[in-house]
Amino acid sequence: MRDPYQVLGVAKSASDQEIKSAYRKLAKAFHPDQNKDDPTAQAKFAEATNAYDLLSDAQKRQAFDRGEIDAAGQPKMGGFDFSGMRGGGARTAGINPEDILKEFMGGFGGARTARGPQTGAGGWDPFTGATQRAPVKGKDFEAPIMVTLEEVHRAATVPLRLTNGKVLSVKLPKDVQEGQVVRLRGQGQPSTMGGEPGDALIEVRFKRHKHFRRDGKDLRVEVPITLDEAVLGGRVRVPTLDGPVDINLKPGVDTSKAMRLKDKGLQGSGDLLVGLRIVLPKEEDEGLSSLMRFWREQKPYSVRD
Repeated sequence: MRDPYQVLGVAKSASDQEIKSAYRKLAKAFHPDQNKDDPTAQAKFAEATNAYDLLSDAQKRQAFDRGEIDAAGQPKMGGFDFSGMRGGGARTAGINPEDILKEFMGGFGGARTARGPQTGAGGWDPFTGATQRAPVKGKDFEAPIMVTLEEVHRAATVPLRLTNGKVLSVKLPKDVQEGQVVRLRGQGQPSTMGGEPGDALIEVRFKRHKHFRRDGKDLRVEVPITLDEAVLGGRVRVPTLDGPVDINLKPGVDTSKAMRLKDKGLQGSGDLLVGLRIVLPKEEDEGLSSLMRFWREQKPYSVRD
């Protein structure tokens, strides 16, 4: 398994935020649902997720940096010579073998005494020859969740039914972003070696809305108005994520410019930009046609250069 820093493309000095940003970018690029024609995408996605799982855990990251665990999160035994050699380098004489044994066993969850049967996280007992397998955390489970803009707006708790029938409750973080991964601790695959269960990694995806179009934190919506409302003004109802509101149109409103409703955008921090579109009667109206012919002949004006 590759070095997790290389997998995410970050330096060993990278901050937690830099690691999270790098993972989001890779998860979005290699998600299997977005790369159905690429047979390697799933492996790349899993590799990035495993790397993020290790580096986002402070204790695992420190253990990896110290060389105590490998890129898969498994303990590393390292080279050892009971004659006083470790890793091929000479050591001074007079060292207590019990101290060396404690150092040797330290990579498996802490020092052991050199007497009696070994217990705890596991490892090799040099006196009995028994091998104790350390508990291994279960695998993480990955799944997408489709949420509405209304659910995003109010940071709702959304149910997610898994393929095995299990239902998870996913609490959306405040200001959640599309593509963000929500980690549910202990909701992944169970461990087969006595360890803790894995986590559920839920990627948040936004559903397309029938009214609103996202523009960052701002939302755009198009509202149809009648010809008389455009000319004479009027009161028009506009949808928002918090419910419909009424706005007043001035006579001769300029439909080429959007009306801005402050703080009515996504998550309360964006604006709602309302575009107005004049809609004529579906059926031809002779009175309207006569009025327009009169207007064209008697009151012509230009709107194009």
